[in-house]
Amino acid sequence: MWSFYFYLLIFPPKHFFQSPIMDISYCAVLECIGRSSDSSRVINRCIQQMETDGISMDDLFRLCVFRQDEREMVLRAIRTVQPDFQPQTLAGRLLCPSPLVHSFYTEVRYVLRFHTPQPQHKNSMFCVELNCRVKSNMFQRELLASQRVHWRKALLQALKDSKLILSTSNQKTWRMNLYPYLCLLDNHEYVDIMLQGLSNLQPSGESLLLMAKELGTRVYNKFCIRQKGHSQMVDKLGRIYYEYLQLLAKDTPATDVLPRERWSDLEGQFSTGPSLLGDDTHWPHVLVVQLGTFFVDLMVRELKVQNDILSPNEERKLIPVLYHMYTFRSNRQVGFIKPHPVLTQMLSGAMETKLTFDSYVMPMLCPPVPWTSPQFGAYLLTPTKLMRTVEGAIQHQLLLEKCQEHELHAVLDSLNQLGNCAWKINQRLLDMIISIFNEKGNEKLDIPPPVTEAPEIPRFKYNDQSYTSTEKAHLKREAVKAKKKVAEMHSLRMDALYKLSIANHMRDKVFWFPHNMDFRGRTYPCPPYFNHLGSDVTRAILLFAEGKPLGPHGLDWLKIHLVALTGLKKRSSLAGRLEYANSIMEDILDSADNPLTGRKWWINADEPWQTLACCMEIADATRSPDPTVFISHFPVHQDGSCNGLQHYAALGRDVIGATSVNLMPCDVPQDVYSGVAQQVEEFRTRDAEKGLKIAQVLQGFISRKVVKQTVMTVVYGVTRYGGRLQIEKRLKEIDDFPKEYIWDASHYLVHQVFNSLKEMFTGTREIQDWLTESARLIAKSGSTVEWVTPLGLPIVQPYHRTRNQLLKSNIQFLSLQISHDASQRPDTVKQKNAFPPNFIHSLDSTHMMLTALYCYSAGLTFVSVHDCFWTHAVTVDTMNKVCREQFVSLHSQPILQDLSTFLLQKYCSGTPGDSKHKKFLEYWRMMQLLAKVPQTGQYSSLFFD
Repeated sequence: MWSFYFYLLIFPPKHFFQSPIMDISYCAVLECIGRSSDSSRVINRCIQQMETDGISMDDLFRLCVFRQDEREMVLRAIRTVQPDFQPQTLAGRLLCPSPLVHSFYTEVRYVLRFHTPQPQHKNSMFCVELNCRVKSNMFQRELLASQRVHWRKALLQALKDSKLILSTSNQKTWRMNLYPYLCLLDNHEYVDIMLQGLSNLQPSGESLLLMAKELGTRVYNKFCIRQKGHSQMVDKLGRIYYEYLQLLAKDTPATDVLPRERWSDLEGQFSTGPSLLGDDTHWPHVLVVQLGTFFVDLMVRELKVQNDILSPNEERKLIPVLYHMYTFRSNRQVGFIKPHPVLTQMLSGAMETKLTFDSYVMPMLCPPVPWTSPQFGAYLLTPTKLMRTVEGAIQHQLLLEKCQEHELHAVLDSLNQLGNCAWKINQRLLDMIISIFNEKGNEKLDIPPPVTEAPEIPRFKYNDQSYTSTEKAHLKREAVKAKKKVAEMHSLRMDALYKLSIANHMRDKVFWFPHNMDFRGRTYPCPPYFNHLGSDVTRAILLFAEGKPLGPHGLDWLKIHLVALTGLKKRSSLAGRLEYANSIMEDILDSADNPLTGRKWWINADEPWQTLACCMEIADATRSPDPTVFISHFPVHQDGSCNGLQHYAALGRDVIGATSVNLMPCDVPQDVYSGVAQQVEEFRTRDAEKGLKIAQVLQGFISRKVVKQTVMTVVYGVTRYGGRLQIEKRLKEIDDFPKEYIWDASHYLVHQVFNSLKEMFTGTREIQDWLTESARLIAKSGSTVEWVTPLGLPIVQPYHRTRNQLLKSNIQFLSLQISHDASQRPDTVKQKNAFPPNFIHSLDSTHMMLTALYCYSAGLTFVSVHDCFWTHAVTVDTMNKVCREQFVSLHSQPILQDLSTFLLQKYCSGTPGDSKHKKFLEYWRMMQLLAKVPQTGQYSSLFFD
């Protein structure tokens, strides 16, 4: 009973790390306990000390992490002095303070109408996370299987020997002691991780740093899952999760409880036992790499094979399976792990039909755990960050943990809404894609061919006198080019294999994509290989698991969406696009019926596979007895019109710019890319008449495609140099354009594109300059740039001066370049260049989150690809209305004024520490600049295409 305060010291909440309570020494506590014979007196002293430090009893139970029965023990100790004490772990449902979501939390009734099919067995995802394997055939090729038996024995013995040495020897001061981390799992589990890394190694090899990081991360994830099992958390999590699933079941009636609130209520009901909020401490990046490097060293030393295993050889001997070598990446020499050709031949010859994936790269077979705090959500067992960051960067997590819980509710609820969308596979399209993949692919349809179709690498003897030096140089360049092509083809082929294997494994299942976000608030699915943010092929085979009838206008929206996927009629009105779709119904139906043997109209579309999928959906709907009641699972997209420029135009109240990006009512949708191309053409015509040679050469070559990428990225910080490279790439794709003029033409066009945007968006440049200069002065003062989005999400730019950290290991000394160390001064150039695009990205994510929340309250299925919003055909009109309303609501807020106020309070709330005249002038200049907000006007109408 006397150990109550000792528990608090052993298991402190993360919020208490900087608390005065930690100033109490262990010696004082132990001395108090040792002299006391009255446990109640000791407990009273502990409680009094907590009150002095400002820590309430409820905070103890709300924020501390308990394992097994520790919570009950602490509660029993308190009740010896306060018999009626009952912890209040839920401090009430405080509302998110952002005015943008006030009506969502107070006036609008939440509607849970996912109507997802009943989730699979409640234990299915636990099994997946513990041992996830995608397989279509368990047959093991005998040769490779026998070698793996030998490799497993060799690695097991080497690991045991290494652990024995590490446990008994005195470690040198410069080398990290890895022995404790080699005892976290069973030896065979470490070996499994190493053999999995061997199977996943590319024929071209992998950098030592990346391979070590992957191996170390697998150990960390497996250890975290093991710890949750030991703490008895898994059983409690299973009970709560099963109750939570009832909320999302197909036959659940409407309720006014959000998923996050439901989970918190259940935690209160199941308060006994271990905490669900784990105390997973993220291992330092250096530790993860050091551990992985240890395993790579074992693999390189111990994995061997007979040199004659595939072909007869006069001298039989053991050769290493892996080689450590050095190569150059840009101007840096990096360590590289390359497989021996014998291993590559064995793996390709065996043609294994089993792929092994880590659980966190797979879609979930049950709905994600709702995000309830920055520390808890997404996967059931695998540790997941709310905000994905560069490895080793912790400033984002610390910033999130400083927030009051209710300040992040809107952000968490929007992520939960996105993650709760259930998906299924378009099996008809998947079978067609797999058949083409197995028949050597099709580059035009973005299905990579195998490496056997790669061009032959020129081979010649460098000392052959029959070749001139010019011919040798040419052959060498061609060989380098061919090797690069082979490597690219293999990479693309393996990427497609991963995606198609996962899709094939999920073909009969309902699955979910848990979401998290980057440091700007942009949301992403956690599974990296297969998700709706992927390529045209991946998107085409994804359908909503929930189907909805098309209704009176759903079929029209399918047809309009089809035309958008083709890339045609971009300047036509919605009515014009619908009319065009009706005029080509014969081609649409032929594509659906005979995709590979008919007229193949769909192949020439911008997004061919999505176009084909839409053709099939339209064909099925039109042939149904009543299209209005046809159940459609097809997602219809509504894409923003260059949303970066939309936000700048709204911030600056640029009427001309707003019109070009569809923020003002127009008879037909506007296309800013075509508008810029048209204005650049006018500039070119004027210069050509003046006799400018390059303007005359460019006649007939300026198109929407040439300028699109530069226009799209100029608001995200692309420089004139970067824009020139983008235009140069587009000009090289034009066969008829004279190649000798590419440099001059790209240099000329990038200037004209920037001039055109400056005329169309008059306020944009002023806002960009204000943001850039503000960030420069803030960084120069020694601080990183921080701000808070209109939804209350805190953001910090993690750009610091790069430092090198030497990591010493047996195989190689690694030099880690660390650019996120908060102890280093900010990188002024990166801070100022990144602030404008990052700020616009944060506004873009805020608008998406608002749209997600209000679509949720309207009962819509909603997902997003940044500025591209997806829903059922029947609810497109409703989603468009919500999207417009939330854009207006967002930009009705004093965004720039609020930013100015925050920056002034953050960086100018006191006097400069250095009283020197120059320092004071810089400080005063920063105050003046931050207070001078660019002028903005008013606007009252909004049009969204």
